[in-house]
Amino acid sequence: MTDTIATDYRNLKLPLSIVTRVDLARLVSEIEQLDSQIQSDDVRSRSGIQPTQPAVSDVANNFLEINGLSVDDAKKRQTLVKDMRQLKTNAPKVHASFAIPADHDSLVEMVKWFRESVNPQVVLEVGLQPDLIAGVYLRTDNHVHDFSLRSSLDSHHDMLVGQLKELV
Repeated sequence: MTDTIATDYRNLKLPLSIVTRVDLARLVSEIEQLDSQIQSDDVRSRSGIQPTQPAVSDVANNFLEINGLSVDDAKKRQTLVKDMRQLKTNAPKVHASFAIPADHDSLVEMVKWFRESVNPQVVLEVGLQPDLIAGVYLRTDNHVHDFSLRSSLDSHHDMLVGQLKELV
C-alpha cells in the first residue's frame, strides 16, 4: 500500500467484490472499525500495552490496494473514513428487480458492466418482483428499463399475432 490518498470520494474505485449497497455499507463499517482499533492501539501503546495487528478482510485489503491507500497515518485514515461515508451516501445506484433471486456471479457481471460503461462507483440494489416472467427490470434515478419477457412479448405483439394467423 502506498502513502497516497484520494483527494475526493469520487476518485475511489470499488472492487468487484463490492456489488450491492449492503456490501459498500459493510466496507465503510470495516474501515471505521479499523480506524477506531488503530486509534485505541495507539493509546494503549503509549501506556506500555503491546498493540495488536488489526484484522483486515480481503475485501478491505483489495479496496485499499486498488486505490493505493495506506491506513498508517491518522490524518489520511480520517480523510478516508470521511470519503467512504460520502461514497456510501452518494454512490450511483441501480435498482435491479428479478423474478427469482439472482446468483452472485450474475450480479458481479452486471456491476462490472455498469462500472466499465456507466460509472466506476455503481452499486446495485437487488430486489424481487415475482410478476416478472423472466428477465430483469432496471431502474436508475432517471431511467427505467424493462428487460422482461413480458415487455419483449408486448413489443412484438402484432408480429406474433400475425404469425399465429398465418399458422391457422
